[in-house]
Amino acid sequence: MKLVVAPSVSRALASRQAVVALESPVIAHGLPRPLNLETARALERDVVDAGATPATIAIADGSAIVGADDDLLTHLATDDGVTKASVRDLAPLLARRAMGATTVAATVEIAARAGIAVLATGGIGGVHRGAERSFDESADLEAISRHPVCVVCAGAKLVLDLALTLERLETLGVPVVGYGTDELPAFYVRSSGLRLAHRADGALAAARIAREQLARGAGVVFAVPIAQDDALDRAQAEMEVARAVESAERLGVTGAALTPYLLGALGEATSGRSLRANVALLRQNARVAAEIALALAV
Repeated sequence: MKLVVAPSVSRALASRQAVVALESPVIAHGLPRPLNLETARALERDVVDAGATPATIAIADGSAIVGADDDLLTHLATDDGVTKASVRDLAPLLARRAMGATTVAATVEIAARAGIAVLATGGIGGVHRGAERSFDESADLEAISRHPVCVVCAGAKLVLDLALTLERLETLGVPVVGYGTDELPAFYVRSSGLRLAHRADGALAAARIAREQLARGAGVVFAVPIAQDDALDRAQAEMEVARAVESAERLGVTGAALTPYLLGALGEATSGRSLRANVALLRQNARVAAEIALALAV
């Protein structure tokens, strides 16, 4: 896989400075226009303001782009038909020289190849509700276990089976570390009620854990709760997710289309509050990721 690394990212890596990888589906698929491009630029500014170098990752022109420029960010945000690219899609997209917005799974692989140790995202994928029938599990989980990258997120998306997601990560040997919390955050909701085995209070503590895990050649998840003022009520969110799951089953929505459908339904049900929460947690995670990257660079 050919990597095209932005000069700013290349210089930072060469001098062992802090770099934060950013995934791109939130630009192409996760947020409405023009908020998607505004948020992509804001995330990069947040990383810079914290003292690190941002590297938004995507697929374009037959290469894995590590550090998208503003022109590519604009295309990702405004072009129709940008593929949501997981690891299974990398080779076909590269061969076709097509544009792809890389999921956590694909971004982790590309970041590791580029030598970037920290990735910021909204929430990781996981085991879907009803997976005992569908076997629907995100490629994110295995990718994190196989590549030495810290994934800073707001836990896993509430629409998933969070208990099974934790079990699967345990089986894969991926530590899920609460960042200032003892419970797994659930994306828009501060806590899922699921206890975590490990906790880190601050970037220095997180970096100490990260160094040990990355040295093993594997990744680690740092789960950061959304700020209280931005969070959704857990009971209300669970109720709306249950309704959305029932609707998806009636309509036959499955596979890669399921999570966007559920999140969209939740956004409508909460009158846009979940959308505002999404942007808030993305920006918070970018800042935390930059702090961890800086601590690792010391």
